[in-house]
Amino acid sequence: LENLRFHIEEEGSSKDKDGNKVKADKADVEQFRKGLTALGDVYVNDAFGTAHRAHSSMVGVDLPQKASGFLVKKELDYFAQALEKPERPFLAILGGAKVSDKIQLIDNLLDKVNSLIICGGMSFTFKKVLENVNIANSLFDEAGSKKVPELMEKAKKNNVKITLPCDYITAGKFDANANTGTADDKSGIPDGWMGLDCGEKSVQLYKQAIDEAKTILWNGPPGVFEMEKFSGGTKATMNCAVEAAQKGKIVIIGGGDTATVAANYGVEDKLSHVSTGGGASLELLEGKELPGVAALSSK
Repeated sequence: LENLRFHIEEEGSSKDKDGNKVKADKADVEQFRKGLTALGDVYVNDAFGTAHRAHSSMVGVDLPQKASGFLVKKELDYFAQALEKPERPFLAILGGAKVSDKIQLIDNLLDKVNSLIICGGMSFTFKKVLENVNIANSLFDEAGSKKVPELMEKAKKNNVKITLPCDYITAGKFDANANTGTADDKSGIPDGWMGLDCGEKSVQLYKQAIDEAKTILWNGPPGVFEMEKFSGGTKATMNCAVEAAQKGKIVIIGGGDTATVAANYGVEDKLSHVSTGGGASLELLEGKELPGVAALSSK
């Protein structure tokens, strides 16, 4: 088949040449779904990366037998094991930029993990709110910052150990060729500068948390790994994760940027599982049902 997203009926909407959203006609979507259904006798979904989208090819094929493929099964098995019956201690490593994008994720994981590393751009919001560290021009998420005390309260209540970075590789601007420096919590980041990676002391803290855990779930890098000067923290943390997996621990990489990191360093086969779904794995970890999985036959 041609790429289904060339048809407006697959996603249910598209954008016209001016960038305005155009909705697909309901009757056309029905017809399109009937057309897909007529193409086979059995439906197999092996596209985990789009299972979080309620698109026609995910939820609209009306056949008596709808099964998952081997990849979808592997993805669901690994995430179910981590979220439902993990070998403990269970550690989650969460990076990424905005706290507000990860609130639901942090909230859901605080009911499941024993230990949580908060790193990457969003850690600066936590550092500023909780410890009043001078973060200068580093990322600060105003909306997300209001939720930080509540999340920390929940962590305390659930006895979840939180690890935050304590030193930083700084830059004069967000640029691969920027001047770099180092800073820690005590000195703070100099005015006009920004933190783009964590330093060696932070990596030691992460290593300690990884060493103590038996199940490790990682979503989001600790630094701007795309720029060589700010990739050290991510590289070192990945080395710790690989070491843990080699010792027989379960190490799951939750899609997106972190999967890219594993691929860049050629370590995908040295980890327990590297997810193929960024958005899909995120929604699973947030505790949401995936439409593409819910649409499959129950037996």
